[in-house]
Amino acid sequence: MQTKSNPRGPLNGLRVVELGGIGPGPHGAMMLGDLGADVVRVERPGYGFDADKTDFVLRNRRIVILDLKQESDLQDLHGLVAEADVLIEGFRPGVAERLGFGPEVCIGANPRLIYARMTGWGQSGPLAARAGHDLNYISITGALNAIGRPGERPTVPINLVGDYGGGSMLLVQGVLAALVERSISGRGQEIDVAMVDGVSILVQQILSLHQLGKWNADRGTNMLDGGAPFYDTYECADSKFVAVGALEPQFYRELLQGLQLDTDDLPNRDDVAQWPALRSIFAARFRQQSRDEWTALFETMDACVSPVLDFDEAEHHGHLTARGTRIEIDGLSQAAPAPRFTRTPAPVPTAPPRQEVAASDVQAEWRADSPS
Repeated sequence: MQTKSNPRGPLNGLRVVELGGIGPGPHGAMMLGDLGADVVRVERPGYGFDADKTDFVLRNRRIVILDLKQESDLQDLHGLVAEADVLIEGFRPGVAERLGFGPEVCIGANPRLIYARMTGWGQSGPLAARAGHDLNYISITGALNAIGRPGERPTVPINLVGDYGGGSMLLVQGVLAALVERSISGRGQEIDVAMVDGVSILVQQILSLHQLGKWNADRGTNMLDGGAPFYDTYECADSKFVAVGALEPQFYRELLQGLQLDTDDLPNRDDVAQWPALRSIFAARFRQQSRDEWTALFETMDACVSPVLDFDEAEHHGHLTARGTRIEIDGLSQAAPAPRFTRTPAPVPTAPPRQEVAASDVQAEWRADSPS
């Protein structure tokens, strides 16, 4: 018998209190909300609901305004936490405790609470109390040093590596793991989510290759960092770019076929010393046609060649359109919730709120919906 689909998402019924911040905390809360969780974000007084400055990372939220230095507002927060499943905070270590809503207090009042602490350096260690940003967190892990071209300074990547790859993704993983454990033990716990830890997990494969002597410390000289001419980007006749990822021999053969090049006339791809000469040949060939001409030529070939698109172009790419990877909310293009579930599909995201709600109303609603 086929089970009826629930369109409210796999996390329907999960209650999340998010203490306002920037970066991975809001992004992680967004992903939980995308999958059906009821997320209530606590903002400071003076928070502006400016429609012209809407941050769609704040979709799927209700917003409560509280001054946590005021006793009455602090009690309102405690009221929410008493009914919540998850609390997400991103303050420096010790700040939440000093303000009166640290994990000991909150879990003491709600033993089933998952208290997730999202920071860059973590809750312990000599840098724990220091300021920092994505670039700082990835710099001490070795990840930043590995990104860039030979002989050049490390390339500053978008803050995907630290904030989101090593931050919000680890946050969501930790919350979901703690919820699974709670289903067995019946108890919540504190989670120390540190971007330096998450980035270190992300670079595990590269670290392993390095320790096996298969990864050169000189950036831009390895198989996966742009060092290999068959795993790189190339400029085309129209000054746009294609990405080439023809690592395996069978894909490399397809690449050469599309470029109308003969293996016997080319430098040996397995000889690192000949990579510069091979790259020059590829670069000259790609400059002979436009990006879209190359895209059309390789469209039906397994050469692992794809166009390098900007955000506006990506919105209209045929594959992403067919999958519905981008959706529209309030007239603006957004990423659709992911991953996808057959029985409990994620709901259509709601736009960021335009007005606050009262903490007492949320608490009353949650209390009324709690199992008796």
